[in-house]
Amino acid sequence: MQVILASQSPRRKKLLEQIGLRFMISPSSISEDSDLTDPVALVEELALEKAKDVAKHHFRSLIIGSDTVVVHRGKILGKPTDEEDAIQMLTDLSGTTHSVYTGVAFVKTDGNGQTSDTLSFYEQTKVTFSTLDESDILAYVKKGSPMDKAGGYGIQDDHGALFVEKIEGDYYNVVGFPLNRFYRELKKFSPETKIQIQ
Repeated sequence: MQVILASQSPRRKKLLEQIGLRFMISPSSISEDSDLTDPVALVEELALEKAKDVAKHHFRSLIIGSDTVVVHRGKILGKPTDEEDAIQMLTDLSGTTHSVYTGVAFVKTDGNGQTSDTLSFYEQTKVTFSTLDESDILAYVKKGSPMDKAGGYGIQDDHGALFVEKIEGDYYNVVGFPLNRFYRELKKFSPETKIQIQ
């Protein structure tokens, strides 16, 4: 059974390679726009939709979908629409705590390309930012780093890492993929899929 990652995120690709999973990449073409206001429902639904979208093109496969959002004071933050939006997001996050939600979905297809089984789950991590200087925010945004990241920052970035005072939960969930939960769920859902531990 081949494994397909329904994402073009370089961070998810790197994390799955890091744990020794062999997979192919086939990005989903579905829109991430949604009217859902509950972050758990949102990330799980988008992750499953992405996986199902890609599953239509692959037989005897395990497709992995994922989606990440940041929630701050009840507001869901996706990827910034432009530099001004990124600046506003980081200004709002400054000196406060927010939550990062990542949804992950598994979809199996049979020899006819039909969906045979699905599973979706989510992980939540709380992140606290120190108070950010305006000059640091502007410099970070000018580099272009926030533009493809939910909430406008990457905890794994050189400067994004400097914004984070503390986290409560899975660090890798903030990067964009909860490796620990993923591994535990994968072993139950698809025990035939092996991780090549070096």
